[in-house]
Amino acid sequence: MQNKGIKKIVLAYSGGLDTSAIIPWLKENYGGCEVVAFVADIGQERGDLEGVEQKALQSGASECHVVDLREEFIRDYVYPVLQTGALYEGSYLLGTSMARPIIAKAQVELALKVGADALCHGATGKGNDQVRFETTYTALAPHLKVVAPWREWNLRSREALLDYLKERNIPTTASLEKIYSRDENAWHISTEGGVLESPWNAPNKDCWVWTVDPLQAPDQPEQVTVTVEKGRVVAVNGEAMSPYKCLETLNVLGAKHGVGRIDIVENRLVGIKSRGCYETPGGTIMVAALRGVEQLVLDRDSFKWREQLGLEMSYVVYDGRWFAPLRRSIQASAQALAEEVNGEVVLQLYKGQVTAIQKKSANSLYSEEFATFGEDEVYDHSHAGGFIRLFSLSSRIRALNEKKK
Repeated sequence: MQNKGIKKIVLAYSGGLDTSAIIPWLKENYGGCEVVAFVADIGQERGDLEGVEQKALQSGASECHVVDLREEFIRDYVYPVLQTGALYEGSYLLGTSMARPIIAKAQVELALKVGADALCHGATGKGNDQVRFETTYTALAPHLKVVAPWREWNLRSREALLDYLKERNIPTTASLEKIYSRDENAWHISTEGGVLESPWNAPNKDCWVWTVDPLQAPDQPEQVTVTVEKGRVVAVNGEAMSPYKCLETLNVLGAKHGVGRIDIVENRLVGIKSRGCYETPGGTIMVAALRGVEQLVLDRDSFKWREQLGLEMSYVVYDGRWFAPLRRSIQASAQALAEEVNGEVVLQLYKGQVTAIQKKSANSLYSEEFATFGEDEVYDHSHAGGFIRLFSLSSRIRALNEKKK
């Protein structure tokens, strides 16, 4: 027994096998401490939340708090990241990464409210989530102790966890048949493990949950109109909605057309490469809409800077540094750029693809008069010669120096 002065622990609880075993394990290994279960509703499958309070209490928790974070998650975490254009390693829309800081923040808030001594999570020692949870804990409540069972206990397999619960007569709906590891929220669903552990195996149909196989998607394309204000999606097909509702609507449309699938091998923060199939249908549509408006509004240097912000933000979010000054600084810069990113985009959804086919903005820098290939009266071609001479001046001087040698 390793009490360490801990009397009450708040556990980030999902109702799955791991956290169901963690509750009795904490009570046995931390001197009969009280365990309060915290469940974050961030838009996961509604069935996962049914009966979750009763399940936590049956596992030995003294209380179970389910907190609805759906609107806050999309409004205050997803949308700011979208403004930066962040894509981790060029393709991952950071679905799991963005969810962890809001979960950990709400967990800390509950711990302070109930007077807990410690915080606990069920992340393994191989993954990124342990870092994301604990950096948030440290940033918001450094005085609270942290318990990470996967770094302490000797329960190393699904079989061992099931046996542990069976010995204590704790009911569970989990079984040995689970093949894949999945993470789901309003923004995305990820699938890892099973056949995906070999990168030479093509994903099978069981690796995809939300989206229709693009090959089986409707043969007729569908168009959707997205309205953007200050780099945020505010309406779909002319109907103004909250960020969460916009996403919910676009998720349905995107999933129907097989939009938002990626199969990637990524570099985890802890140094391990992992493979996953990620589905982000509504998010993929949102990104295409935002880029469409940016193309009209941002000048060349501003767009380049936004791309640099996005690259840096992708690592900041992936690494769990949400509550660091660097994240706030990047976000502030992206928000400044997004002030003029207002407009409307018509996107075509077809067989897994999203294509912006119409776009307009009151702040557009695109001028048909200047861009036309036909005759115009606003652009003097002769001006280009002087521009090129100055632009290439250093190359000219270098070449002349070479001739002198």
